[in-house]
Amino acid sequence: MPMNYETRMDLSDSANHSGDDSGDEAVLEPARARQRRLWVVVAVVLAGLVLAGLMLSGGEEETAFGASDEAVIPSVTVVAPGAMTLEGVINATGTLAARREMPVGVVGEGGRVVSVAVEPGDWVRAGQVLAVIDRSVQNQQAGALVAQIDVAQADADLAQANLDRAMQLVERGFISQADIDRLTATRDAARARVAVARAQLGERQARNAQLNIVAPAAGLVLTRHVEPGQVVSPGTGTLFSIARGGEMELLAQVGENELAGIALGATGMVTPSGSDQQFTCQVWQKSPVINEQTRQGTARCALSYDPALRPGGFANVTLASGTVVAPRLPESAIMHDEQGSYVYIVGDDNTVARRAVQLGMISSEGIAVASGLDGSERVVLRAGGFLAEGDVVHPITEDQAGQ
Repeated sequence: MPMNYETRMDLSDSANHSGDDSGDEAVLEPARARQRRLWVVVAVVLAGLVLAGLMLSGGEEETAFGASDEAVIPSVTVVAPGAMTLEGVINATGTLAARREMPVGVVGEGGRVVSVAVEPGDWVRAGQVLAVIDRSVQNQQAGALVAQIDVAQADADLAQANLDRAMQLVERGFISQADIDRLTATRDAARARVAVARAQLGERQARNAQLNIVAPAAGLVLTRHVEPGQVVSPGTGTLFSIARGGEMELLAQVGENELAGIALGATGMVTPSGSDQQFTCQVWQKSPVINEQTRQGTARCALSYDPALRPGGFANVTLASGTVVAPRLPESAIMHDEQGSYVYIVGDDNTVARRAVQLGMISSEGIAVASGLDGSERVVLRAGGFLAEGDVVHPITEDQAGQ
């Protein structure tokens, strides 16, 4: 019995405790719901704050990135070249020479030179004796020919006298007509021998005159290759060279394309090597042949005499090659590669674009652009080698660049 009592007591206590736990759950449930709602509100607020922060930070990054992009856009100087009249100039080099050089040698039979009358640098007139060749033998030959003329003349005089006497006798019948004809023929033959002797003397005198080496025309003696005592002949070669009238010229070597642009009569300025003096020249002839190796031709530029112009010397020449109306650019704006010459132009959207050009004449004012530009484009003046097609730049003018 006691045992059973205790068992009932335990069951009762268990029932009472069970009733108490269900009451606690009922009390705690509203509190948990309020706590969950609180956490949801806190989470929403935090999410809003995070989103706002992200939006603010994103705007700042975008602003900073935009500012960075703006900072790295390069500024380039541009110019609209327009079209203008340019004076073409061609620079060339060449050799000074006599415009008309006359080589003088032995004309006659030659012999031993007795005397030389001129030196290089002397001015001579036409026919002036430059050198004398010994003629002692030739003079004796001329004397013999003079004597032969006298003999022939004496024979001719005798033949004429015989004919005159025969003519007087023929009227009396002492001389036949046949005798008259024979005497007439004898007289004519004697006269012919006189003419032959005189011709031989004239030939000898002409040969003797050729023993003197004379100037064929007035001019400046450039070289002398003979000395007294030297034996000369027609095969000796040039003894003197003379610049006719002292006229000089420059044999300017010019590229075949530039040669085509030089007009006959074009003027230029010649500066001899090692000198500051300048001389005016005029193109009087262009070579009809182009050198196959150098691809150059010769422009012959006439010069008046001056002691500073020495044939064989080196000189520079600046030649005018006419005028042209075209855009003009400085050399810094033009670039070259395997595709040819080109420039960079800046479009309306400030984007760089490549433009192929054909170059024209070159002058001290710039390089003319024969084709590829009309002059209204904005052309990059400098630093084109650091740009590429499609780059975005900030174009400025030269005036803005100088500020």
